[in-house]
Amino acid sequence: MSDLLTLTPEGLYCPEAGVHIDPVRPVEKAVITHGHADHARSGHGAVLATGQTLDIMAIRYGENFCGSAQAIGYGETLRLRNVEISLHPAGHVLGSAQVLLSSAGRRTVVSGDYKRQADPTCAPFEVVPCDTFVTEATFGLPVFRHPPAREEIAKLLSSLELFPEQTHLVGAYALGKAQRVLAELRAAGYQKTVYLHGALEKLTAYYRSQGIELGDVEPVGQRGKELAGEIVMCPPGQLSDRWSRRFGDPVAAMASGWMRVRARARQRGAELPLILSDHADWDDLCRTILETGAEQIWVTHGAEEALVHWCELNGRNARPLNMIGYDDGEDADVARAAQG
Repeated sequence: MSDLLTLTPEGLYCPEAGVHIDPVRPVEKAVITHGHADHARSGHGAVLATGQTLDIMAIRYGENFCGSAQAIGYGETLRLRNVEISLHPAGHVLGSAQVLLSSAGRRTVVSGDYKRQADPTCAPFEVVPCDTFVTEATFGLPVFRHPPAREEIAKLLSSLELFPEQTHLVGAYALGKAQRVLAELRAAGYQKTVYLHGALEKLTAYYRSQGIELGDVEPVGQRGKELAGEIVMCPPGQLSDRWSRRFGDPVAAMASGWMRVRARARQRGAELPLILSDHADWDDLCRTILETGAEQIWVTHGAEEALVHWCELNGRNARPLNMIGYDDGEDADVARAAQG
């Protein structure tokens, strides 16, 4: 237990404010960091989040996803009992936020999921000084060092040029990754229409409604082999599904930080692995911990032990939380896409 947080079966809990952060079960009051299904669940009594995260939850779960919802902008402060709560950009997906809890000079930050790489589809990560920092560790091993996004997009465009007679299927989960790939394609100069599997349409339309430039997109609909030479985006699970056979002999690409691991690329059926992650890599995790100035580090959902060891070597008190119910956002979102 820290000064402001404790761990309960529902997840992280601030007793002084009477509020959970990203709880894994329905609770009376919840602060939600972002809209991925492993962090944003329906059924809570009251939910506090950015307006964009609340919109995304409504798209995914329906308008009645909680008893009551309250939006708060980045940097705004809300007081619950003796605790001030504010949200700050996490750089993960549209609307994603870190949660700052402040009381009597104590400051605790819960990162949620975050990344430090530039991303044209969401607000950039903001370092928030604190005493206790709760950090994710999805890619918390030194092997994970993410290359610049432009290099991975260049691989896709190079393959398209080498194999112009084949459809290029790009597996990308529905919230954040699909829209980032689209934006990076446009930044690289690719201006042709990109075709979307139905599971990606609603959230892509929402991103566009928020002023994110993604270029021309169209639903795949019933089309198949006539999309030879085009880019088609779909949930990762569709790469090896019967749905993909309509395109003849497509090139299967997958956009994920896990594509650094060859076994994961083979498991996903990715001939063209694109190392494109919405999470901080090892170097950025370590850099962020130092930049917060926090002396207490809690490490959650990921390679916890390696990052805890690094913290201790660098003079920080650290502990793994061993929380159940979180992943990199991908698997939970793939499951939702499969359910329609």
